[in-house]
Amino acid sequence: KLSNPHYKPEVAAQCTLINFIVMEEGLEEQLLALVVNREKPELEERRTALVRSINDYMVMLTDLENQLLERLSNAPDDILSDVPLIEGLEKTKEASIEIEQKVKEAREQEIVINAARNEFRDVAAEASWLYFLLIQLHVIDHMYQYSLDAFTVFFFKAME
Repeated sequence: KLSNPHYKPEVAAQCTLINFIVMEEGLEEQLLALVVNREKPELEERRTALVRSINDYMVMLTDLENQLLERLSNAPDDILSDVPLIEGLEKTKEASIEIEQKVKEAREQEIVINAARNEFRDVAAEASWLYFLLIQLHVIDHMYQYSLDAFTVFFFKAME
């Protein structure tokens, strides 16, 4: 319940404190995803698939780099005499260039999708502002406490 709890050093050393407080920017992004998913589900699906593919490309690129480092670390003293190593390096270079090109194209598509999503940013920003206004009502009376889930339900009802 405390926003910034203070514990004895013995207790603090034995546990990890995790702050689950919602920030305004984070809530705005979550609400934006919900609004876009409701109004234009295909746009949110494309964005989700695009983010997933960018992450997959980055993982593939990291794997290629790790394989390259492993090959080089296990290479004999005369690297130029190891033909499979040189062929592997060429394949890695080609794959790396291809993946970097795909990532670049995906980033360009991401800019277009985010521009389309920004049509709904005002709605999400207003909803985020309203939520943080509502949670301050507990100062007036302790009965005025709202969960994020309850707010989201009312938000969707208002959108209908």
